Amino acid sequence: MLLEGVFPAITTPFYPDGKLYLKKLEHNVDRYSRTPVAGLTILGSTGEAVMLSDDESRHVLHAARHAAEAEKVLIAGVARESVAETLRLAEYAAEQQYDAILVRTPNYYPYSALQILTYYRTVADNSPLPVIIYSIPKFTRYEVPVEVVAELAQHKNIISIKDSSGSVERIAALVAATRNAPRREVLVTQVFTAFTSRMMLAEAFLQTNFVTAESLTGGPIVMAPPLSVRAMRKKEIGFQVLTGSASQLFDSLMTGATGGILALGACTPQACQEIYTAWKDNDPALAAAKQQRVVEASTVVLAKYGVPGVKHACDLNGYYGGRPRLPLLPLDAGQQSEVARIMADLRN
Repeated sequence: MLLEGVFPAITTPFYPDGKLYLKKLEHNVDRYSRTPVAGLTILGSTGEAVMLSDDESRHVLHAARHAAEAEKVLIAGVARESVAETLRLAEYAAEQQYDAILVRTPNYYPYSALQILTYYRTVADNSPLPVIIYSIPKFTRYEVPVEVVAELAQHKNIISIKDSSGSVERIAALVAATRNAPRREVLVTQVFTAFTSRMMLAEAFLQTNFVTAESLTGGPIVMAPPLSVRAMRKKEIGFQVLTGSASQLFDSLMTGATGGILALGACTPQACQEIYTAWKDNDPALAAAKQQRVVEASTVVLAKYGVPGVKHACDLNGYYGGRPRLPLLPLDAGQQSEVARIMADLRN
């Protein structure tokens, strides 16, 4: 699967009593699908995945998948402490036609490098979907060593890492260490964007269910237009490094990252996408200016206030944020005012 561009790590909406608010999730996903972002990450850290039961996680994955446009890459956060439970959720994500799974490092016990290697290799050996390693030491108190990532990158079903260390130097080290990972051929569209399994299903459905007005009135039967699948291209890719830091997206791209899974993208998808678009258009000056535009939001909305900050910023920008799940608390009036000031220049 091609992982290039911006992938907002979206929030999970709740009713005031803490129950899942799936209608608002569907609203958000539909709106994200109308933006130019490459795809969406469901049930990452910003999605409060650790707050959900397995059944709730399945409900969220199902609702998001059915609200998303077929051309958006869908990444499912499925990490559990055990290999067995991670694989159970990975299998469900595959049933829902997700494109890849995001697997956070297990962290309850103090694991050795060998145990982490075993965890990811066993998941990858048995997962029906390609695996993205998720290293977020801020929360797990564990950072996957670069040499361990380099070794895991040799596995045919481990295709990427989301690195949330906040270090551009580490992103550069990961790119260098995985440069010799096996190359893969992936399907892409005619303009070299990702081709998802749901696009294939949508084309097949159109082919099977194509009906003309003439055929409904007894006129001649007209065959459906040929599948655009036949016009697909292939692209050779290596191991793909994604940053988890919106404030360092431009610098990460310059060091070889292919994009970012960004919590800030949940409330400012357009602003984050503009950084990537300017870089892709080979306009580093514009990309740097666009990058500077989101630095304060990344520092305050995300780093200072976390999920509650992102959720309030979503409320200000046309997405439903609502309250986080307890024990996380919503922002107070003063905090809301600070976020509103910062978001004033980042409206979609």
